[in-house]
Amino acid sequence: MAHARRRTLLTGVALGGAAWLTACSEDRAPQRAERSSSADHLRQGAARDSTALLARYDAALAAHPALAPALRPLRAEVARHAEAFGAGKPRTGVSHPPAAPDAPTARKELAEAERNLADRRTRALPGAPPELARLLASVAAAGAAHAYLLAKP
Repeated sequence: MAHARRRTLLTGVALGGAAWLTACSEDRAPQRAERSSSADHLRQGAARDSTALLARYDAALAAHPALAPALRPLRAEVARHAEAFGAGKPRTGVSHPPAAPDAPTARKELAEAERNLADRRTRALPGAPPELARLLASVAAAGAAHAYLLAKP
């Protein structure tokens, strides 16, 4: 378990470093690449993924109010990620997926969802235009950190 946490943390640090290095590069790709149909498709998918993750946080909070101190700050970050990808403000009254029956399982499932999404975003980096790649890398690093925090007892 400690190995998995360390790996997740190291992944987050590596992604954060990659995002920093990418942001500091002198390569200035044309803005056209940022507005291509493939970039739009990638951005829309990232927005949907963040919105779906947000719904999972909402379901866990509704089912386990005692988790609010730990989950609310992470949920707020996920909401900002969704907005950064163009999802807009989260809607209220949206149905949520069922939450786990107990709080520890709910945390574990959220950690796994964060980890899986961070991994998918990392795999999408090579096909993304520069600005979107930086955003994806940053959000993937945040997701890896969320997974680490959620896995802590």
